[in-house]
Amino acid sequence: MPMTDLLYARAQMGLSLAFHIVFAAAGVALPVLMVLSDWKARRTGDADYVKLSQKLAKGTAILFAVGAVSGTVLSFELGLLWPEFMGQYGEVIGLPFSLEGVAFFTEAIFLGIYLYGRERVSPGLHLFSGVMVAVSGAASAFFVTLVNTFMNHPSGFTPTATGPVDVQPLVAMFSPGWQYQTAHVLLSCYQASAFAMAGIHAFVLLRHPGAAFHKKALSVALPLACVTALLQPVVGDLSAKHVAKAQPVKLAAMEGQFETERGAPLRLGGLPNVETGEVPYALDIPKGLSILAFADPDAEVKGLNAFPRDEWPPVGKVHVAFQVMVGTGSAMALLALASLGWRWRKKAWPHGRKWLWAWLLSGPLGVVAMEAGWLVTEWGRQPWILRGVMRTADAVTPVPHLAAPFWTFTAVYLFLGVTVVLLLVRQVAGTLPGRAGDAPEGAAHAH
Repeated sequence: MPMTDLLYARAQMGLSLAFHIVFAAAGVALPVLMVLSDWKARRTGDADYVKLSQKLAKGTAILFAVGAVSGTVLSFELGLLWPEFMGQYGEVIGLPFSLEGVAFFTEAIFLGIYLYGRERVSPGLHLFSGVMVAVSGAASAFFVTLVNTFMNHPSGFTPTATGPVDVQPLVAMFSPGWQYQTAHVLLSCYQASAFAMAGIHAFVLLRHPGAAFHKKALSVALPLACVTALLQPVVGDLSAKHVAKAQPVKLAAMEGQFETERGAPLRLGGLPNVETGEVPYALDIPKGLSILAFADPDAEVKGLNAFPRDEWPPVGKVHVAFQVMVGTGSAMALLALASLGWRWRKKAWPHGRKWLWAWLLSGPLGVVAMEAGWLVTEWGRQPWILRGVMRTADAVTPVPHLAAPFWTFTAVYLFLGVTVVLLLVRQVAGTLPGRAGDAPEGAAHAH
């Protein structure tokens, strides 16, 4: 397919989102892990937990800085690449954008207090500042997700040929389904970050089995990873049920459902063929989709053929991304369930080599599931930028030669990505046994 300016604009926005979401998720979740470590340090007086909270604070600062840069780029791209959308509907959905800015600056202020006030403010105020970093980070993600909810299910205005009228900002801000999408996104942030942290420390423990610091770090990450991995399928099911009612064409693309039918099967795997209307290589579970979507084995599920062809999302991409999200999410939930079962029976978190390998291999799955989920959300809304109201092609900038900024930002993101990885590797390397500055194993000091 030749790359038009529309495709370059979409690709640039997609690249920016894919890059930013990783840092945004870490900015939401790492402060929670940081505060948990700090709280354990105060409760136990263990120097390893003090060191862990310090390392997590530095990691939060690094990721916050890069997230701020990529988030600012996204803000400009919304206006520069999609001027028709922002020009007409910016006033409708401006409130959550403004509140996200407040949350961002609040997070920056309290992160500064936490980073530089450890020995300068009271212990209570220092811990409170960490809590506020976690709360404001979650609030920032919450408000941004409300914007995406509005784009998927626009409300709070009356569309006319000249633009929106009868604007109700609060109604637009809390568009139908907001509670499911925001919960799904926030859980994915905590889940992806906790699994990544568990994978990193499992890797170190496989090489250095006696590293007490990393055992304690793993004990901080595992509870959050397990709880979120088990909650996510529940919230995901509620979100999918809402999509089935509010966005049936997206559900049909997600499941590769071409024909409208009662007792629709649930398809596992497969590659949809839009020409034949079939999904070869799929494993069909009879009536599974009707049960999951409507809690009724004989419920009718609308197929893609019930909608105009020019309103179909890219079916193959949406279906595969959805399968990846569900598959990785299921794997993480099974590992979490097994780990919690071990924890309940043995009164300790699993730490054998097989368990460590399992957590190491599952470390990237949270990020993979999160990225796949966003692809389902964004691809599944096409060809609309504002579903049912404005098409993506009608919102793009008329400025030509969009290939230039696309490749420029691709190079910038590659540079930033490599830099961040090197900085984080340096942070982890500083905790390895035998490194200068490490506290002896078992050392405990009052914080």
